Amino acid sequence: MKTLFVRELQPNQVAKSVFLVQSKEVRQDKGGKSYLSLLLGDRTGMLEARMWDGVAEVADTFDRNDFVEVKGLVQVYRNRPQMQIHTLRRLDDSGVRMADFVPHTAQDIGVMWTELRAAVAAVANPQLRALLDAFLDDPEIAPRYRAAPAAKTIHHAVLGGLLEHVVSLVRLGRAVAPNYPFVDPDLLLAGIVLHDLGKIYELDYRRSFSYTTPGKLLGHMAIVLNLLQAKVLTVPDFPPKLKMLVEHMILSHHGHHEFGSPTLPAFPEALLLHYLDDLDSKMESMRASLANDPFVEGEWTGMNPALDRQILKKDKFLAPDDDAGTR
Repeated sequence: MKTLFVRELQPNQVAKSVFLVQSKEVRQDKGGKSYLSLLLGDRTGMLEARMWDGVAEVADTFDRNDFVEVKGLVQVYRNRPQMQIHTLRRLDDSGVRMADFVPHTAQDIGVMWTELRAAVAAVANPQLRALLDAFLDDPEIAPRYRAAPAAKTIHHAVLGGLLEHVVSLVRLGRAVAPNYPFVDPDLLLAGIVLHDLGKIYELDYRRSFSYTTPGKLLGHMAIVLNLLQAKVLTVPDFPPKLKMLVEHMILSHHGHHEFGSPTLPAFPEALLLHYLDDLDSKMESMRASLANDPFVEGEWTGMNPALDRQILKKDKFLAPDDDAGTR
């Protein structure tokens, strides 16, 4: 049974609790002694862990995606929590509640889904509306779309994160597009709904988040393009040139060749989609850094690898203190 969550752990605390094994490696120290390097997790965060003694007895008793009960000393290493494990044992799935271990969006899935369907229903272009409905009405695609994370780690890496990200983009598009009268809001919305849809098959999110074989071989852009070919055939007389514009938005939404886009945004709706997508992902990454950094003292978080920077804890920085004159 789950007793302590990652977010509740305190430095210098000897803690005992159950975690999901996100990754597992047997390494060797400089002296050639084997040790276990683990990444443990629950719905509140991740915990790096090391086990130095008794490795041979436990190393083959569990693997990635197993549940383990560990006891050890919690410390802070390089501004991150880390546990020095004293004891470890594998648990059967029957002894755990999955909801304690898989991070989930704080937003209401049903409310977000209703908002997305309403946005699609308001699309004036009948072919684009029919295309989007063909995706969202699909009994296999719809539940995956509602459940999938938007990424493995970088942003919205929670169950329901894809839907949360897309609904956020719908709101951003609704706010920004009227400022540019030459932008077609229907085409922009189509790009928003479809740009990351391939992640429902790119990512495995049944336990810890990882990439599927199709995800590793093809990636989410190629996956959704394959789905698009089939869905377009269900919409009578869908204009081939309009299809090409939708394809371009999917292929260019990362905005840079080095970030995985095989082509760069070449018309206004594609460029706007890229910048809205980039804005939303970066803002969520900043929010998550601030929310998940309870161990680090001072006014700065630990390093955010996605943004390649530390994040200022603005509220802490602005709070009055006795040492304000020494900063």
